[in-house]
Amino acid sequence: MDGDRQGDGMGVGADFRELECFLVLAEELHFGRAGERLYVSQGRVSQLLRSLEGRIGARLFDRTSRRVALTPLGERFLAGLRPAYASLAGVVEEARDAARGMGGTLRIGFQGMADGGVTEAVGAFQDRHPGCAVELVEIPLSDPFGAVRGGEVDAAVVLLPVAEPSLAVGPVFSRQPQTLAVSVRHPFAGRTGIAAEELADCPLVVPGGPAPAYWREAQAPAVTPGGRPVPRGPEVTTLQEGITATAAGRAGMLLCRATADYHARRDIAFVPVTGLPDSALALVRQRAGATERLRAFGRVLTAVTGGTAAAAVPLVKQG
Repeated sequence: MDGDRQGDGMGVGADFRELECFLVLAEELHFGRAGERLYVSQGRVSQLLRSLEGRIGARLFDRTSRRVALTPLGERFLAGLRPAYASLAGVVEEARDAARGMGGTLRIGFQGMADGGVTEAVGAFQDRHPGCAVELVEIPLSDPFGAVRGGEVDAAVVLLPVAEPSLAVGPVFSRQPQTLAVSVRHPFAGRTGIAAEELADCPLVVPGGPAPAYWREAQAPAVTPGGRPVPRGPEVTTLQEGITATAAGRAGMLLCRATADYHARRDIAFVPVTGLPDSALALVRQRAGATERLRAFGRVLTAVTGGTAAAAVPLVKQG
């Protein structure tokens, strides 16, 4: 990766590779390790450094058989070069991103709250692709797929299950145990946990339409795993409406553990539920709408969250 000379744009005619070599050597203070990071030989590191020092007209490092150290001039050069190099590298990366269709804005929808893995992935994506801005857009709990279909967002992080032929699913991440949110006045509030069969004794908040029936049923099952009917509570459009109905004692609401922790408040108790499948989130996009930006974001989200692909998603309760 020795690269071609970039001309005299740096004022002293310095090669971009020489400057990169100087910065890496200043961090490592070891020619061998610097060479490993740059994928060149130790001799090539020495050659690049000699060339740079020749252009400047003075030594930037004191080196002996035992140690490598910056000279006072090297220290000053390092202090000035770091921000300039970072800026220049950013410009180059932005140009590369634009050439690959990575520029512009990527709009990612989320329901109720942006999962910590999502916000971490956004930060990591922005660091890698500074030319592409990411906007997080809240979408209604009652309409998980509409914003993606309508092109209001490029992709959305939604609760599983997803069985939409026009949408591609993946990665799947943030698998969490279920909890039941109830008013502190509810008989379950003092419990350390309940079994899924006991949901028959508690009306459940139900997401309203236009969410498809299978998805609404998954978020608020009409029957327990054993077949007992579960009373229906109020239909809501947003997560906040559901939380408010719960605090008012109108119904309980199934939430994943992370969402429960985020919405902790004095008038609501969160009771673990056993016997239900874990909650999970997935990134969904239009099946015909794959772009390099979306593929890159999906790769970052997978790396950050440890997510997996979703070839087939069973219609089971998620929360």
